[in-house]
Order: sequence, then C-alpha cells, then structure tokens
Amino acid sequence: MKLNEIKDNEGARKVRLRVGRGIGSGKGKTAGRGQKGQKSRSGVAIKGFEGGQMPLHMRMPKRGFNNPFGKDYAEVNLGMIQKMIDAGKLDAKGKIDHATLKAAGLARGGKDGVRLLAKGELTTKKVSFVVAGASKGALAAVEKAGGSVEVLVKKAKADAE
Repeated sequence: MKLNEIKDNEGARKVRLRVGRGIGSGKGKTAGRGQKGQKSRSGVAIKGFEGGQMPLHMRMPKRGFNNPFGKDYAEVNLGMIQKMIDAGKLDAKGKIDHATLKAAGLARGGKDGVRLLAKGELTTKKVSFVVAGASKGALAAVEKAGGSVEVLVKKAKADAE
C-alpha cells in the first residue's frame, strides 16, 4: 500500500444535495419544502407549539419536590467493604473514611460524606470507620465484629440567646 492508493471506504463521504438549484435537479423551486406556510420559510422553530392551543408539556401536571436542604451522602454497604478488604483494595488496620473509600472506588459522589448501610456481612475483626452517618443495623454489625464507628456530626448554627 502506498500513500497515493489510500482512499475512503465506499459510502464514507456523501456529497450534500444542493437544493433550489433549478428544475432539472429535482429539488428546485420549493427545494422539497412544499408550498407556503411557516414551515416553508427559513428560521422556523415550532417544537412544542400547537397553534395557540396549550402545549402538551404545559398541560401535564407537575409532580415531586426538590429539597434544597437535602443531604447528599455516598451510600456504602458493609458487604462491599468486606469484598474490598478481601480483594486487598482496602486496609482494615487503618481508619476507613470517605477518602479511602473513594480511592477504593466504593464511594461515588457524596458531597456531604459517607453513610454506612448494613447490607451484607462484615467478617473482618476490628475495623474502624469515620463516616458522616450510619444506620442502626450497620452500627450493630460493626460493633458485633469488634470494630468501631465514629460518626461525624456537623455543628449546627448556635441559636441566638
């Protein structure tokens, strides 16, 4: 193969059809847009418009609520932590916190920290956690295995007295 023999695959480049270039082209005069009306003109944007009738997206009821004060926790199950300890991606001897869980690929997101959940079993002895929150079941499971959980409590603004 030489440089002058290189060419595109068949059909890789298609030449754009130039519309409105005479009757002989088959796409002359109206250029495939039909006759008259808003859609035949240039600069048309009629996405949700229904001719003066209330558009469908505005007729539909709105549902739900977005809590502006809601917390964003990365939820991590004990079973997944045990898997990572067994695989050697987590060190059970040191403290396990948000940074170590993120490095192991367990805690995605969670701008307000990590919340420990009780799904799965923790068989490793004496694992210490530093997390933003934990479920009752997770606390019980970690303490049953001989470990400890330190829950970080963010200080609320002091009430004015």
